[in-house]
Amino acid sequence: MAVGMSRPRATHTAAVRALPDGAGASQAGGRPVVGIDPDDLPDGLVVADENGKVICFNAAAARITATPGAAALGRSLDQALPLEDLKGRRWWDLTDPYGGLAIRVGQPEQNLLLPGGREVLVSARYVRETPAGPVRRLVVSLRGTEARRRTELSHAELIATVAHELRSPLTSVKGFTATLLAKWERFTDDQKRLMLETVDADANRVTRLIAELLDISRIDSGRLELRRQPVDISAAVERHIQALTANGQAPGRFLVHTRRPLPALWADPDKVDQVLGNLLENAVRHGEGTVTIEIAPAPAPAKSDENGTAVTVSDEGPGIPEESMGRVFTRFWRGSKRGGTGLGLYIVKGIVEAHGGTITVDRAPGGGAEFRFILPVAAPAYLA
Repeated sequence: MAVGMSRPRATHTAAVRALPDGAGASQAGGRPVVGIDPDDLPDGLVVADENGKVICFNAAAARITATPGAAALGRSLDQALPLEDLKGRRWWDLTDPYGGLAIRVGQPEQNLLLPGGREVLVSARYVRETPAGPVRRLVVSLRGTEARRRTELSHAELIATVAHELRSPLTSVKGFTATLLAKWERFTDDQKRLMLETVDADANRVTRLIAELLDISRIDSGRLELRRQPVDISAAVERHIQALTANGQAPGRFLVHTRRPLPALWADPDKVDQVLGNLLENAVRHGEGTVTIEIAPAPAPAKSDENGTAVTVSDEGPGIPEESMGRVFTRFWRGSKRGGTGLGLYIVKGIVEAHGGTITVDRAPGGGAEFRFILPVAAPAYLA
């Protein structure tokens, strides 16, 4: 093929006008015109003409491939973008966009390799003037693999954390049950009770971990279901305080301030209990001194003309370091003394936001941590 060089800016414009995206476009000669520069696109864009010559190679493509745009323009596509699959086969030979089946419209995104083994995510679209006509434009999108790598690393970390958290209670359950089955007659009733209580506590720990994993799955996929009902949040706080005092906490450690009248709150009571339980348990376990809970009306998030309910939980402990404030609600965050999976506050944030609310963390007046969440009044769908 003969190599036809073009000026970069003119080629960019021609290529973008050929794209089928009509967002923010005006009509020119019956064809949509997108008024943007390809170099403004966040992903790599490579466009080849009907002869397989590169007519657009934007700045993101140059960055991802480490190939200057001027060196790519006018070259054949397989030379400007020498892609291979993970088995080392040349991708353009396998896909044959210009000589393959005329009914194909493109290639789905897949992981390919550039020279030197650099990974890149590539998808392609074949632009034809008629459904089965020859390819007039080949539009290739390039993306780096950094985001996917971070996701894969997060998943691997989740698996490792779950395996670690499951190993200890399951080892305990297996050890005690095997011992009881083998030597039941040798233990006193008190010893049997202690072993069974330990088994029960470890089984509850496994159950909680599985529930956390299910919550994370629903939050990440946007499938967290809410069953909204009228919720008395003051009564819910009192229930949690009673449970904590029944488990050995001093009643005088908790101080509740409620500013009334509170707006009627429609929320999922189980999910609200999960949020309150996590925040209060964190304050008791990792904070010090008095745990203060304030409940008051507040402007609903994104609706300053509508009331919501704000709950603030603060303690008098060492608090959260300033540099860690931005990571508190991420997966696996743990403070210096924190145990557990590090998933609780991530789930809390997901539940609050699923209600249309917001949650923040700051330093409390007493020096400890202060968590504050606001839930809008809301209402069930059948009353909307």
